[in-house]
Amino acid sequence: MKQRIAIFITILLACAMPACIPSFKLNGSALDYTVYKTIHVSEFPIRAALVYAPLQQTFENTLLDYIQRNTRLQTTDGASDLEIEGEITGYNLTPQAVTEDAYASKTRLTITVRVKYTDNKKDTNNIDQTFSAYRDFDATELLIDVQDQLCEEISKELVDLIFNATLGNW
Repeated sequence: MKQRIAIFITILLACAMPACIPSFKLNGSALDYTVYKTIHVSEFPIRAALVYAPLQQTFENTLLDYIQRNTRLQTTDGASDLEIEGEITGYNLTPQAVTEDAYASKTRLTITVRVKYTDNKKDTNNIDQTFSAYRDFDATELLIDVQDQLCEEISKELVDLIFNATLGNW
């Protein structure tokens, strides 16, 4: 009798084990692709006092590329399940690390983006939030010499923050 019970328990455990396999998502996306299939990403116009025109295209391309690489969502120009829109509200330079002769040895470039994320399937996921990131550069360097690289680095960081707050659902 004990042998039959042991065999029954072994069979029961063997049947239950496949249900206990953990599932991992390596991209951090928390989307249910049976519900969400499309996304619309609007332009992000620059509304900052200081304007660097290539920043808009750099930021938009970085955001779209990241979404396409890390989700299975189809981008659309019309109605969609999810929408991301916003504006670049800040592009600021501030002196950092002042030396003994009262000159800045570092300068900080800060970019601020306001994002409105709309989940057309579940209103509780909607957000309207401001994200900011910066990079410091040596004050002996001219901004025009490092501006493109800094904008790319800052855009990547901003996109990570935005993705985690919206599509990543962190």
